[in-house]
Amino acid sequence: MRILLVGSGGVGDAIAKIAARRSFFEKLIVTDYDESRAERTVEWLRQRHGADLIDPRFEVDRIDASSADSVAEVARRHGATHVMNAVEPSFVPTVFAGARAAGANYLDMAMSLSHPHPERPFSEPGEKLGDAQFAAHDDWVAAESLALVGIGVEPGLSNVFARYACDHLFSEVDELGTRDGANLVVHDDDGNEIFAPSFSIWTTIEECLNPPVVWEADRGWFTTPPFSEPEVFTFPEGIGPVECVNVEHEEVLMMPRWLTAKRVTFKYGLGNEFITVLKTLHQLHLDSIAPIRVRSASGPVEVAPRDVVAAALPDPATIGPRMTGKTCAGVWVTGTGIDGKPREVYLYHVSDNEWTMREYESQCVVWQTALNPVVALELLASGAWSGAGVLGPECFDAVPFLELMAKAEAEGGYGQAWGMEDRLA
Repeated sequence: MRILLVGSGGVGDAIAKIAARRSFFEKLIVTDYDESRAERTVEWLRQRHGADLIDPRFEVDRIDASSADSVAEVARRHGATHVMNAVEPSFVPTVFAGARAAGANYLDMAMSLSHPHPERPFSEPGEKLGDAQFAAHDDWVAAESLALVGIGVEPGLSNVFARYACDHLFSEVDELGTRDGANLVVHDDDGNEIFAPSFSIWTTIEECLNPPVVWEADRGWFTTPPFSEPEVFTFPEGIGPVECVNVEHEEVLMMPRWLTAKRVTFKYGLGNEFITVLKTLHQLHLDSIAPIRVRSASGPVEVAPRDVVAAALPDPATIGPRMTGKTCAGVWVTGTGIDGKPREVYLYHVSDNEWTMREYESQCVVWQTALNPVVALELLASGAWSGAGVLGPECFDAVPFLELMAKAEAEGGYGQAWGMEDRLA
């Protein structure tokens, strides 16, 4: 397996760091538009593991993720068998197309962007997340190639948990409810708590200000206003109760395609401060991606307001040393257990920032996202997972994934235990 890693920001950097401890691939090519960022990642690997171990398996190159031709050219030049997309979801169409043109398999952690319904955005979906990629399914099947989409943590591990619950825990599912919450805090140099999103603010704005999507068996997909249906959900391992709200997310667009449930939802624990900031950005049109003309010292320039917001905030890849706490990703499943009795289960994985910083110098949110595509690549390399077409993680047997993830590193696994709480007395 020869992996082309497109993007070496926070998540791409963590993917390379996790993969460096594994032996399932022949070569991993770390790329970025700014080649120095890719070189920085590989230099960290050399310092941690030694050049003798890293240089034969890792290379650095420049790539333009906005150009399908650039992606295809770099993939062909390195003989890539798999293209791992670790850049902003706005680049999904070009990286996806470039991988297909190069004859490589493809993985991503976020899918092609949505476009709200022009007349009824808060009741009906327009173009949904991933629609553009799912439309290419037959082409990928004909090419006998796999596009494994949405294989981060959410979507990704959440979808694996949902498949496990449907196969092994429930005879009938009422709701597959992805629930994400944390108790993370970021401080400035003086110890004051600051507003610093732990993931790309560009992606966060896209997710949180777009109309959330819900799926119901008797209604199909429909939308609601942002931040709708608030509920307090209690997260495990000391995180505790967090208010969660509806947010647009891929799981709701993926799970109903392959799993049977009466309802599918995604709710995110944002907190009042975060919601207030996002609403303010929206009111000031600072969430827009349409370029506007701005005066500068060197003359007029055109810039997208959202890009200005992203540039003004701390880079999520750099806030790990100032962050404390844990983040939790999981799926809350309700319905009828295999014994015929009512059941309510939360399947989850918790990532502790202190541990991820100590082990990988990666903050916990990006590290938790990066873990799952590496596990999936290893399963594809071994043949435990295989397929063709545009498929989500729920299309594959969950057991090999969860076993490999949880097994101790000394025994060939990743040492990442996952949890399951029965929530009915």
